[in-house]
Amino acid sequence: MTGDETADETARMLRTQDDAERYVASVCFKHGPPRLLGVELEWLVHHTAEPAAPLDPAVLRAALGPYAPHSLAPRSPARALPGGSTVTLEPGGQVEMASPPLAPFGTLVRTVLADAEVLHDRLAAHGIAFSPYAADPVRPARRVLDLPRYRAMEHRFDRVGPWGRSGMCSTAAVQVCVDAGESAGVAGRWEAVHALGPVLVGAFANSPVLHGRRTGWKSSRFATWLALDPPRTAPPQSVRGDPAAAWARRVLDTELLCVRRADGRWDAPPGVTFAAWVRGCAELPPPTTADLDYHISTLFPPVRPHGHLEIRYLDAQPGRRWALPTAVLAALLADPAVTDRARQACEPAAGRWVSAARHGLADRVLQRAAVTVFELAVAALHRLDAPSWLVADLAVMLERRVRRGLCPADLHTTGPADVPEEARA
Repeated sequence: MTGDETADETARMLRTQDDAERYVASVCFKHGPPRLLGVELEWLVHHTAEPAAPLDPAVLRAALGPYAPHSLAPRSPARALPGGSTVTLEPGGQVEMASPPLAPFGTLVRTVLADAEVLHDRLAAHGIAFSPYAADPVRPARRVLDLPRYRAMEHRFDRVGPWGRSGMCSTAAVQVCVDAGESAGVAGRWEAVHALGPVLVGAFANSPVLHGRRTGWKSSRFATWLALDPPRTAPPQSVRGDPAAAWARRVLDTELLCVRRADGRWDAPPGVTFAAWVRGCAELPPPTTADLDYHISTLFPPVRPHGHLEIRYLDAQPGRRWALPTAVLAALLADPAVTDRARQACEPAAGRWVSAARHGLADRVLQRAAVTVFELAVAALHRLDAPSWLVADLAVMLERRVRRGLCPADLHTTGPADVPEEARA
């Protein structure tokens, strides 16, 4: 999620819905050779001495020092880490580190490991620890950043149910960014990353406990995001056809979450979609391309086109294990023939997003697909300049977890049940 950016003065006014849809398609799918990768790593953090205590923004600001984002420290220089990764903050104080796009894959892994070490060492020196889970197992949802965007988001999500605050403030993900690819291959890559989604959600589910309660889900994080505002967060009903046109229609048909105003009151008029705004059906000034760019940033589906493809469905992983789902995606998407084989292996598991979040690889359909997917990834990974430890770790995960139908959540053993009803559908 992004912060309180100001409107681009070069933006132009949008006069028709067709104009807006063409703009979305042009900016969200950039064509070119599929060469670069990036990762965005989110971590839940807490005070080492008091894990259940609310996070103190002043301590976090001091710990991040010159790397603190403007959302936390407006006068910070907001420097990039030595390898070029940038630091941002999520509403609940989750620390996010975004790498630059890099190639080859081994360079990405080494750069991110080095930058993460700098970041973790700084926070540890100030008594802040990183959680190994993708959902906060102890604390209630509490917003640390008091910005107009996040106030508007909270108000919108509160109208849907209680899960918005949890998703905003108490979850963390591994997000993998890949090139959309050449024009002839974009649709295939779009289908592939969605086909892999349920399998990888299940294999890397790492959040069975949220707010001190066992939820009944292996990925409480993914279940929460499915429930908090489905039109904004759910997977697409179909990934066939032209992805740019389908995404443009979805963007225009989604209700406004917030409208930027100088007075800081960003709540959007209820029930108004961006398409309605363009048509003049809201008491708002005519929208611009900058307004549309901002609206796009308020949609959070499992895969979000952002010029590149931003794969958002993976739970945060402990330690350096963020590299495992990144390696699987990198290996499977590097060779179109391997991509096609992986997509075919996932066909029996199509659409099993909810089961993946609830059961992980205890869902035998997902488990069988995962075995093939991981076998393909292990076989292809050696061609990507991957560190030897990563190749070994992925092979161990295949043998000790995937073949046994296990995921990281199966190692977590505390908490009673409390299941979000909205995510059961």
